[in-house]
Amino acid sequence: MLKSTANTEIEARRKAALARGVGVLTDHYAVKAENAEIWDEDGNRLIDFASGIAVLNTGHRHPKVIAAVEKQLASFTHTCHQVVPYENYVRLAERLNALAPGDFDKKSLFVTTGAEALENAVKIARAATGRSAVITFNGGFHGRTFMTMSMTGKVVPYKVGFGPMAADVFHAPYPNALHGISVDDTFDAIKHLFKADVDPNRVAAIVFEPVQGEGGFNPAPAEFVERLRALCDEYGIVMVADEVQTGFARTGTVFAMDAYSVAPDLITMAKSLGGGFPISAVVGKAEIMDAAGPGGLGGTYGGNPLAIAAANAVLDVIEEEKLCDRANMLGDTLKARLEALKADVPEIVEVRGPGFMVAAEFCHADGTPAPELANAIRVEALNRGLLLLTCGVYGNVIRFLAPITIQDDVFAEALDILENAAKAAKGL
Repeated sequence: MLKSTANTEIEARRKAALARGVGVLTDHYAVKAENAEIWDEDGNRLIDFASGIAVLNTGHRHPKVIAAVEKQLASFTHTCHQVVPYENYVRLAERLNALAPGDFDKKSLFVTTGAEALENAVKIARAATGRSAVITFNGGFHGRTFMTMSMTGKVVPYKVGFGPMAADVFHAPYPNALHGISVDDTFDAIKHLFKADVDPNRVAAIVFEPVQGEGGFNPAPAEFVERLRALCDEYGIVMVADEVQTGFARTGTVFAMDAYSVAPDLITMAKSLGGGFPISAVVGKAEIMDAAGPGGLGGTYGGNPLAIAAANAVLDVIEEEKLCDRANMLGDTLKARLEALKADVPEIVEVRGPGFMVAAEFCHADGTPAPELANAIRVEALNRGLLLLTCGVYGNVIRFLAPITIQDDVFAEALDILENAAKAAKGL
């Protein structure tokens, strides 16, 4: 890394100008990005294994995405679809309705952020059922707005100082074999909720991530998803899959739910749908999506024309470049490298995740979480030019979110940096 000058100056300005609650992971200020690489104010190059937190499955500035946005920019940038609609909004809805899992008629809604999609999914479920309660899971992350913050199953930093939380939100343990939580444990806890806290006939929705993101890249066991589907059917509860982080080829299928034998009623989408432009969606059963009356859903910037154009291009890239297949290939290579690294770093207790949604969890010999080692590896990697993110309830998980379009030589370089950083953090 070059000695920082411009970065340092801007960092001082940031601290004086921005609210402290806007946390910043690095002091590298971006000036240019291309596919899986970022360059900062001082000319440092970073290999991006964060992708803006899972936003760039198609990489920074994919040529097809940029061309689509430039074409739209030459026509119009905003009318508000609820005032003067536009065709490519309808076309994107048609494509997502066809792609989303489930053998039933579907409809879509476009908004702007992942949290906004989750908020609307709850509104739709409440309108469809006439009920109010929502069940989510420990370790889940659904957003920072008041409803989604309440749904999120992690206190620090998302809930501290912001209470009270929204009413009628209940949490159950998410199955995690490594930490001794079985699928039976999860459903026993839900049964206890039904006995002690909330009548199941008052529950509008159960919301879950097929692979928990912020919670540690924990994949949902097939048995859990199938039993959850059966439970929702038994009580008339809307089953909502939060695919904000898992969607659009990241898990080796277009949606993570494609890998399961059952389909949710509603899916929330965001992040990589827009290829770097802000857009989110709710897609689901037509009769449920139509429960809200005209004017009950929407937003001024929802389905912005530039983001809609980008999203249509993202779907083209996923298909044309076979990104699902590539995600599986890259994920297999990464997981094999991490498994081999266990010989030098035995604190890696589990390597997991479908496709290219991969994580490594670090624990001490006695089984207690090792967040200090995970963070030391992250910092060492950053100093060597590789941008990584940690996650998990205990902060002891490193998640790997490189663009699926990453060049082969850059990917190989990143794996070498990762291995050397891990060994250096161990003093090897």
